[in-house]
This record gives sequence, C-alpha cells and structure tokens, in this order.
Amino acid sequence: MNPPKINPYILVIVGVLSVSTSAIFVKLLSVPSGVIAFYRLFFSVLIILPFYLAKHLPETKKITRRDLFFSSIAGLFLAFHFILWFESLNYTSVASSTVLVTLQPLFSFVGTYIFYKEPLTPLTVLSGLIAIFGSVIISWGDFTVSNEALYGDFLALVACGLITGYLLFGQTVRKRVSLVTYTFIVYSISSFVLFLYVLFNRFPLFSYNGEQWLYFLLLAIIPTLLGHSLFNWAIKWISTNVVSMMILLEPIGATILAYFILGEKVLLSQWVGGMIVLFGLGLFSYRGYKSEKNKGINDNRETL
Repeated sequence: MNPPKINPYILVIVGVLSVSTSAIFVKLLSVPSGVIAFYRLFFSVLIILPFYLAKHLPETKKITRRDLFFSSIAGLFLAFHFILWFESLNYTSVASSTVLVTLQPLFSFVGTYIFYKEPLTPLTVLSGLIAIFGSVIISWGDFTVSNEALYGDFLALVACGLITGYLLFGQTVRKRVSLVTYTFIVYSISSFVLFLYVLFNRFPLFSYNGEQWLYFLLLAIIPTLLGHSLFNWAIKWISTNVVSMMILLEPIGATILAYFILGEKVLLSQWVGGMIVLFGLGLFSYRGYKSEKNKGINDNRETL
C-alpha cells in the first residue's frame, strides 16, 4: 500500500482546530439541541452528495453487510453524541464541556483493548486515574456554581463515550471503504436518526432567522467536514488512540474562543482540573502514540 499524500497527523491537527469552533456556534444558537445536530449533519450530507453521486455510488453496492452494520452503529452513536453534547452546553460552560467530552482516550484505550487487542499498561491505567481525578475537580467547581452545571458535565461525559464508539467502529470500516462513501453513509444515518428525534420532540424545523441558518451551515462546513471528516480520513492509517490523544487540543482552542467571543469566565477549578486532565491524558496516550510512531504509517494512498 502506498503512503498518503499528506501526513495524517497534520490533518488531524487541522481537524481538531476545526472542531474547536463547534461549541461556540452552538452557544450562539438559541435553538433546541436536536435541531442544531440535525441541520449540522443534514447540510453536511447535501454538500457531500454531488461527490458521492459523481464517483462513489458504485462502491456502495460492494460494501459488506458487516461494514454497513458498523457504519450504521457509528451513525447512531454520532447522532446521540451531538444531542447530548449540545444539550450539555445549555447547562455548563464551554471549558468544562469540551474538557470532559475530550476524555476520549479513557474510552478508546478500553475499546481498542477489547476489539483490537491493543495492550493496557500500568502507566496507562495510572494516567487514566489522573485524568478522572481532574474531571472530578472540574465537576466539583461546577457543583459550587449550580446542580445544572454538574448535570451538563455528566451529559458531556456520556457524549464522550459515544464519540469514541463512533471512531472505533469507523476505524474498522475505513480500512476498506473510501472517505466519501463512509462519511456519506454515516452522516445520512445520523441525519435520519436526528430527524426522527426532532419530530418526536416536536421541535420547529423552519422558523429560524438568517443568522441561525448561517450558523447551521458553518457547523456543517467547519467542525464537521473540516473536523470529523478529517478524523475519518486519518483513522484509515492511524489508531483511534492517537486521534483521541490529539483531540486533547480541542478544549484549549474552544476555551480561548469562548473567552474572546462569548466573554465566558474560566473558574480556577476549571483551569486546575483541565490541566490535570490534559496531563493525565497526555501520559495515558503516550505509550499508544509511541507505538503508533514506531509502527509507521501503512502504505495506502487514499482515493477520494
């Protein structure tokens, strides 16, 4: 297999910087979480559709039932990840929500151990406990603010587990399916699930102003197509563990944007807890990152 034209690690960093804008757009929208998630994925599907129809439609017929099933599960996980994470932003701060939702290595290392037999070492267990301790400090700080903030932290943590499951299932499928086909299938399934969720809750679908429609579109373009889609591209060559590690940069970008754009203050407990989380997760992912670097990138050129 030929190597990719661009280093996957570079594109994952671009993806992380892109998804850092997600929480900001959500905070700027006074819209039900399910509606935001639906339009984010639905507009993404519409943008991908011409590329899918022009070149990748025949590939869909060759997808195995197993890959289609895994893609469906990934789409379901992605849909409810967005619902819970966007909902968490209604209760807690951008800083707390993004730090907790990026606890992905805690889930990904367990998931890769179960599904891909990647070993867990005493160092990863210890550093995982450090990260959990940091998240407790973040939640304790929010508890001193209100019970609602603590509830928002819980939603963000569940959303974290869901997005990790989404990446783990995608890591399997992306070895055999092109980026455009995979993302079209997953985003379409997510859009359908979110559409049913919106209908069930009787949320309005059309009564929004021009600014809100613009934010819907920007959510599709920046954090989804330039964020999650790049993650989906990268996991063909690198482990979910490495992607999860690099996503640790997201809270930094989101907190900085929230400070300047939304005027959000950052509590001392959030700073301390956040630094402990980042330190713990850095240690937690270090062994997996070094292993991935030593193993090298598989020789396969992606055909978009």
